[in-house]
Amino acid sequence: MKKIETVIQPFKLDDVREALKAIGIDGMTIYDVRGHGRQKGHKEVYRGQEYEVDLLPKVKIESVVPDDRVEETIKAIVESARTGKIGDGKVFISDVSEAIRIRNSDKDTAAL
Repeated sequence: MKKIETVIQPFKLDDVREALKAIGIDGMTIYDVRGHGRQKGHKEVYRGQEYEVDLLPKVKIESVVPDDRVEETIKAIVESARTGKIGDGKVFISDVSEAIRIRNSDKDTAAL
């Protein structure tokens, strides 16, 4: 099993959710987060004063998928989240050694 963590632009959340739903990936956890990468934020003007916004709003999606579904999941995420502009986001993949469903103690892929 792999844990896929994705950080994307907030306005792309619905597109990514629909893409994952279309390939049968239902389980996910979604967080509102802030951060920056290479774009390092931007400047805004409020009441005539210019200030630096260095932590931009992002959305983080976490999902655990079986090993044989990783590539199609990543492809769906990347294609649906891409705008081609800086700040589109990142995808991180890590191993999950075990998963347990609390309700009935199902383990590993049965728990997904």
